[in-house]
Amino acid sequence: MKKSIWLLSSLILLFAVLSGCGKEKYTAVPVNEATDKCAICNMQVKDDAFAVQLTTKDGKNYKFDDIGCMNEWVNKNGIETVGAEFVRDYNTKDWIPYNTASYVYDATFKTPMAYGIYSFKDKTSAQKFIDEQKKGKLLASEDLKSHTWERAKGTMDMGGNNHDKQAHSESDGSMQMGGNNKGMHGQ
Repeated sequence: MKKSIWLLSSLILLFAVLSGCGKEKYTAVPVNEATDKCAICNMQVKDDAFAVQLTTKDGKNYKFDDIGCMNEWVNKNGIETVGAEFVRDYNTKDWIPYNTASYVYDATFKTPMAYGIYSFKDKTSAQKFIDEQKKGKLLASEDLKSHTWERAKGTMDMGGNNHDKQAHSESDGSMQMGGNNKGMHGQ
């Protein structure tokens, strides 16, 4: 009887250990302002509400100073290699999974690379922000697939990021991401 209980306990433990194998757990990593550069525009990534990051399935982490830069990276490299994406809650700066966040867009919102998108932990927080600002469009991660990803002229938030005005710029100050007008994960 004792041996049966021990064997059963061992099998349950083995099953629990094996069921966790193969499931990759991704977590956001802290921003190091001294060394982290945007993987697209090569500008400093500030430890602020606009920092975003993704981790590939092989464990490589890429940081971006604006969600529009992460969109450009995904358009260039494909979503197939991405294990996880993280954005920051505009209010708390907590890391949240990209696909569960809610977003607010307005062309007049200042962001590091002028994409005008703020991320929030939930729809309620995003809607409250819209109501307070009296502007903005509520978006889910699915909506970003068809977003135009144009940069607004004159709304770059230089905020100490030392952004090079040449990065991503065209003569009129706006740009379609990747030249194909595809949004995040819109392959």
